[in-house]
Amino acid sequence: MPSSTTVILSNSTVFPDRKSAIKKLKLSVSDLPMLSCHYIQKGVLLTSPPSSFSDLILSLKRSLSAALSHFPALAGRFTTDHDGAVYLICNDAGVDFIEAKAKHLSIDSVLSPLDVPICFKSFFAFDKTLSYSGHYKPLAAVQVTELADGVFVGCIVNHAVVDGTSFWHFFNTFAEINLGKGKISNSPDFDRNTAFNSPAVLKFPAGGPKETFDGNSRLRERIFHFSREAISRLKLRANGGNMSNGNCDAVETLGKQLNDGWKIVNGKQNDDVSGGKLKISSFQSLSAQLWRSVTRARKLNAAKTTTFRMAVNCRHRLQPPMSSLYFGNAIQSIPTVALVGELLSEDLGWCSALLHRNVAAHDDATVRRGIADWERSPRLFPLGNSDGASVTMGSSPRFPMYNNDFGWGRPVAIRSGGANKFDGKISAFPGREGNGSVDLEVVLAPETMAGLETDPEFMQYVSVSM
Repeated sequence: MPSSTTVILSNSTVFPDRKSAIKKLKLSVSDLPMLSCHYIQKGVLLTSPPSSFSDLILSLKRSLSAALSHFPALAGRFTTDHDGAVYLICNDAGVDFIEAKAKHLSIDSVLSPLDVPICFKSFFAFDKTLSYSGHYKPLAAVQVTELADGVFVGCIVNHAVVDGTSFWHFFNTFAEINLGKGKISNSPDFDRNTAFNSPAVLKFPAGGPKETFDGNSRLRERIFHFSREAISRLKLRANGGNMSNGNCDAVETLGKQLNDGWKIVNGKQNDDVSGGKLKISSFQSLSAQLWRSVTRARKLNAAKTTTFRMAVNCRHRLQPPMSSLYFGNAIQSIPTVALVGELLSEDLGWCSALLHRNVAAHDDATVRRGIADWERSPRLFPLGNSDGASVTMGSSPRFPMYNNDFGWGRPVAIRSGGANKFDGKISAFPGREGNGSVDLEVVLAPETMAGLETDPEFMQYVSVSM
């Protein structure tokens, strides 16, 4: 398996090419809980560019500088005032840019192993750095690592500054500028006049918060690929369809509808994509199957409670809706609970319906109740799996990850670093072929992963593991 011997060649600071017109931004009810989370680490694996690596570095630095002028918050630093309120000062202090090489590694050598190789952790700066560190560290970094036949561009951003939506907005814009487009497609919205803006203060101990989970546990990490057709079959089963008679027409119909199932329609997730007959979405069906199979692999007591947590974007759930281009965190966690025995004895449709009802009920009033509850008792986001029975779903197959074309083609693969990973942490990526395919990055205790890999109910849907 590839090793993690990545050599750092240089580390420099890139500044915005224009001074920020924004002076400061107050961290919101959705930003503050993330101060105990690691910086987000996501990156794209690309084939080698037609230019030299040194020319690529110069081009990427120029493009990053231009991108930062559109996203000045990323070039700033945090400060805490005498009342305990945390602000992001847009002082143009810049971001880190790291040039590295790992030319003993090829694209095939990092993608072919069953488990995700440890070398990917070395493709990212700020390993296991808590977001509170943005008081004295840059809020973002880019690391570009040259491989034997490819390049990995790793983007690292403070999680108290961005959620997944804002992270990929910036990363896409960075790529778009390098591609040579004169004008960016979507400018970020820094308006802080939202429901998440609050006078509530989150108090921290001297030196800042600690990790909320054990970052040194033994873990395995693997990516499971689900084709459009496999997810069509899952969705049909979750919605009460019978596959035993080879219901191919229904699968084909679902396949045609599948892409719409990921979309937002009229401000709401399009869960009902067939005129009222199919209520459970593709992603809810896949999440339910994963929850069942991981819970079974853990061999838990039937009377124990298990929890599935899903992060949801609240921009379109509020009324009136927030701008879809709002830059910052606008997420809440939806927990769904069940008894282990019940989860495993009932069918997939029952489990999927639990998830569906919780997601569908997370409307404007629910978002505002969550904000008010946090204001009454400000607290950090409790990442982790303290009871050994939780699954946490992050990221989204809706994020435009494969839009990161820096000028010579779409990414070959998406990979993440070691940030915010623990037993039961799942991240959803779009499949490279699109059309509703999904990759699940699954992090589990070794014995649980072994159980999942031998679970026929789960593995029948896995077409290729990457």
